[in-house]
Amino acid sequence: MGLISSWNELRVDSEDYSSIDNTVCIECGKNIFFDENRGLVVCEECGLVHSEKHIDRGPEWRAFDADQKKKRTRTGAPMTYMIHDKGLSTMIDWKNRDIYGKEIPAKLRGQIFRLRKWQSRIRVSDATERNLTFALSELDRMASNLDLQKNLRECSAKIYRDAVEAHLIRGRSIEGVAAASLYAACRMYKIPRTLNEIAEVARVDKKEIGRSFRFISKELELNLNPTKPMDFLTRFISELQLPTECQKIAKSIIRIAEERGLTSGRGPTGVCAAAIYASCILSNERRTQRKIARISCVTEVTVRNRFSELVENLNLGISLKKNNK
Repeated sequence: MGLISSWNELRVDSEDYSSIDNTVCIECGKNIFFDENRGLVVCEECGLVHSEKHIDRGPEWRAFDADQKKKRTRTGAPMTYMIHDKGLSTMIDWKNRDIYGKEIPAKLRGQIFRLRKWQSRIRVSDATERNLTFALSELDRMASNLDLQKNLRECSAKIYRDAVEAHLIRGRSIEGVAAASLYAACRMYKIPRTLNEIAEVARVDKKEIGRSFRFISKELELNLNPTKPMDFLTRFISELQLPTECQKIAKSIIRIAEERGLTSGRGPTGVCAAAIYASCILSNERRTQRKIARISCVTEVTVRNRFSELVENLNLGISLKKNNK
């Protein structure tokens, strides 16, 4: 008698359970289980039957490993925004093998080749789909270069689709709006990526990406919060291979600087780099300003200026003349 202990897997009509608790028996207060062999929802302690003739909405087949489950399933891949048709259309594979893995005979290969060609033409039927096909491939390429996660790619594709539906692409380059959508998704998920890093993998310059980002964020009402120095701290500490103690010191420096208004009007990466440099001095970790500036994508002058402001306004116990040489 197989029993499923999780109540989340029970799909009982709400009419049958409107007056009882969803997890305990109304008689003895013990847990309720589903007997899948008899289709009953019963109590494990007193045996009270709460529901009978329960409908199993799962598949009629069984699978004992991942490969068997993959072969027996009859549903396709999940819907995705990264494909212009959201992955709902069929696609003929370029491998000359049938569904059983056997090679296609030579007589049929010419016919299969023609089917592939016409199928690829039919999938992209109008200008909007051609626009999405090119833009989403660019998004995927840039996200792969930046090693971004899947859910962020889906979010950037959704932002671009919203921009297309709102007719915001007209008069602007596809690459610029696609890069701006990726940057907006990074801001939404609080993934520390700067405009300079987006521009390095994009095929447009930084100014155009920033202009497109400001436009679509205003028109689509994305309401994105400005980036903070704390957003970049973990990433910069990891790339500089600094210990946890150094990260804690830098975090406290940034927090005090934010409370005293020292970060207002300053670039978040520059403030973060200066806080990391100060923490390296306090924790006796040898990291040069040049290396920290290279990791933070700022200049050495910016690191020195922000570091001088932190030392002058915060009681860090660091000699400014000695460490700014």
